[in-house]
Amino acid sequence: MSIEKENLSIKNWAEDDRPREKLLQKGKLSLSDSELIAILIGSGSKNETAVELSKRILASTQNNLNALGKLSTSQLCNFKGIGPAKAVAIVAALELGRRRRLEEAKEQKKISSSSSIFELMQPILGELPHEEFWIIYLNNSNKVIEQYQVSKGGITGTLVDVRITLKKALEIGAVSLILVHNHPSGNLSASEADKQLTKKLKNAAESLDIKVLDHVIVTEKSYLSFADEGML
Repeated sequence: MSIEKENLSIKNWAEDDRPREKLLQKGKLSLSDSELIAILIGSGSKNETAVELSKRILASTQNNLNALGKLSTSQLCNFKGIGPAKAVAIVAALELGRRRRLEEAKEQKKISSSSSIFELMQPILGELPHEEFWIIYLNNSNKVIEQYQVSKGGITGTLVDVRITLKKALEIGAVSLILVHNHPSGNLSASEADKQLTKKLKNAAESLDIKVLDHVIVTEKSYLSFADEGML
């Protein structure tokens, strides 16, 4: 092996520059995204270090970790130096990050604003390629009793059964509910169908003394609240 290739190995770097040692000595916050990914994949190829390979992968997503999290194992394997085992390690780590964010949102059980609805539901709905419609059932203190998937549809819409939605509310003793669905297109405009469904559910719920507090449309990065916009 040539001296040039030997120098590519992380083992030949100064100890402070090696990602694993750097994490142990200086803590996780001292590492860049590429260094953290380098720890996951363990090694690069004969022509580039794990850090350089990680930088190349990140560059393909404009250094956006959310975009990286959407890559499949097969897409990751298209990068020279990434095989199935390394691809799985990256996918698994990013999925754990997504689930951690979801758990943190769940700990905030009380719904106090539209932004708290978004924080709770974005990890579930924000990156889906299809529409899903969920109901958040609340008690009289606006604390979450349950999140319930009512329907799962295609790219442009879902079907919602009002009877099933309200039956569930009665079964678990909810006094109010929040409607949530996603727009995979990223469009935050409420369709006429969205408005009609909201009105239908609100009127039916009121006959059972159940309040519809909001209808929130979620995209990857933002949301639309019917309540905030005066649309309820």
